Amino acid sequence: MTKIQELQTPEEKLIAMYRLQRIHSKIDELRTLRGELPIEVQDLEDEISGLNVRIQKLEHDMDELNTKADDYANTIKEAETYISKYTEQTDNVKNSREFNALTKEIEMQRLEIELANRRTREAQADIAEKSRLLAETQLRLNSKQVDLEHKREELKTITAETEIEEKKLQKAADRAVLDIEDRMLTAYERIRGNYKNGLAVVTVERDSCGGCFGKIPPQRQLELKQRKKIILCEHCGRILVDPEVEEIIELEKYINK
Repeated sequence: MTKIQELQTPEEKLIAMYRLQRIHSKIDELRTLRGELPIEVQDLEDEISGLNVRIQKLEHDMDELNTKADDYANTIKEAETYISKYTEQTDNVKNSREFNALTKEIEMQRLEIELANRRTREAQADIAEKSRLLAETQLRLNSKQVDLEHKREELKTITAETEIEEKKLQKAADRAVLDIEDRMLTAYERIRGNYKNGLAVVTVERDSCGGCFGKIPPQRQLELKQRKKIILCEHCGRILVDPEVEEIIELEKYINK
């Protein structure tokens, strides 16, 4: 805690925290302007990565199937060569035992051909199906890549428009933090983290809390105007300030100094 923080009155503490809140809210607004684009870009990049992996897997599977189909074709050629050879040998057999043995070998080679033909058809069917899936996946990949480029350009444009302003606001926030004692800053950050809109310090508008819209009793509002102590909303736990603090913090002047 600095000497300045030690000498702060409750009013000065409230003003310091509300100023920080307003700066943070402006930063939040800029980030909201970018919206879900960074997440969408990341999701598209992840999806494209997954599609590339799928394409590689399909291409690898097709290569293996083509290799098997070539092996089956070689098996058929080899079996046909044996059949031709054994058929010629049957013309020169000396007894029925040799003839039966050759006939059995020919039959075995024909079964090999039949089996190889069946496996070739199965491989070709698998290749056709994987080729269809590959084409569909490639089309989807191309579409997602176009989407990604558009999203990246959109994000780049919005980021360029908001980056300078956000840096200026962040510098102002860094200065504003120095005016708040550690204990109060911890409480502020805890409350801010509890709500999606990031509002930890809010004004009372139309007799209601600016965060949860719960009713604030007249006596509480009177105490807020006096700014003699830190008052929390009894409904949501946010830090309350009276609306006139908005003018006192001189936000734009503070940010631009």
